[in-house]
Amino acid sequence: MNRGEMSRKRPTFVSLSDFLLPYSWGFFMFTLDHPSAAGFLCHPAETLKNFTREASSSHSAGSSRRGYVQQLYIDFLLSETEISPVRRPVEETHLDLFRIDVNTVTNWNAPLVWEGTFDPELIDHIYTNMNPRIAVLVLAVGKYTRFIKGFLESGEKHFFVGFRVTYYIFTDKKEEVPNINLAPGRNVSVLDVPSANRWQDVVLSKMKWATVSIENWLHKEADYLFMMDIDSVFHNRFGAESLSRLTAVLHRGYYKRVERDAFPYERRPQSQAYIPFGEGDFYYTAAVWGGHMDEMYKLVKYCDEKAIEDTKNGIEAAWQEESHLNKYFLYYKPSKVLSPEYLWSDYDEVPKDIRVVRISQLVKNYAEVRPNGGQ
Repeated sequence: MNRGEMSRKRPTFVSLSDFLLPYSWGFFMFTLDHPSAAGFLCHPAETLKNFTREASSSHSAGSSRRGYVQQLYIDFLLSETEISPVRRPVEETHLDLFRIDVNTVTNWNAPLVWEGTFDPELIDHIYTNMNPRIAVLVLAVGKYTRFIKGFLESGEKHFFVGFRVTYYIFTDKKEEVPNINLAPGRNVSVLDVPSANRWQDVVLSKMKWATVSIENWLHKEADYLFMMDIDSVFHNRFGAESLSRLTAVLHRGYYKRVERDAFPYERRPQSQAYIPFGEGDFYYTAAVWGGHMDEMYKLVKYCDEKAIEDTKNGIEAAWQEESHLNKYFLYYKPSKVLSPEYLWSDYDEVPKDIRVVRISQLVKNYAEVRPNGGQ
């Protein structure tokens, strides 16, 4: 697809964490060159509202550089985890100013999001004004259609509540997709895909279907895309705090007390997903991840092409699409990383540092639900 075809006259959604998180508030108040900046310390909440109104109108009117910088400034304020931007008491803002039990920033200065490090009311207010369109792409092939109902019903309670959301369900059994009551502005779109004889082929095909969909029509229908596994249920808020240029999620099994050489990266040099020992930042799950549509297109296309090249060479990455995803994130760093709150598992006990489980994978008999017996 011609990259020019990806652009359209809609507001540009960006996150300052992609660019300038390490810098101080004072630096941005000085460089923003905006009359509202000086009033921020005196009237922070009202100033933020003014910024969002002006940023939205600037984007709608055209590619205003000032509107772009204003949005960067807003996201900078949101990404600060040590100070509450609206200066409300901690118990009112859900912020924990002294959360030192976890890392809240990566070594490339991207925010690492945990419960207590963002104000949900404030961030929802800002992104609601921007009115982004959120797409969720899931595969429900074979016996996995049994998980659709729980995924959708729980998503309606917790996933981007109040935002425009479309669930794109790729399935080989359209007749088994249930009718779910959806809130206004939220939709389900069901698309046909062929059946598979191996679960490995199913998970690898996610990159293929995402690539084809974005190229042909999805880039016209949504601004952000999340890839998720259907055998999951939402339990708590999963919202606008997760939005960024490219968002990864820490794998629950490898996020603490694990040396990088113990990560289950693809270690065979023959594979396109190969990551040598001594390299790597985190190990990310492929069950939840997302980002802005343009960046997601680059990612899924890369992973699909690398998986095809592996197939031609007679090799399959150790953890299929997850291996290629981790290779991509090693060299193209995510601009935001979500804690394992954003993908836990019902198989595991919840440790103290996971204060909220937002979405969790269900316990199931893999030998029964997978087409090749779970092997």
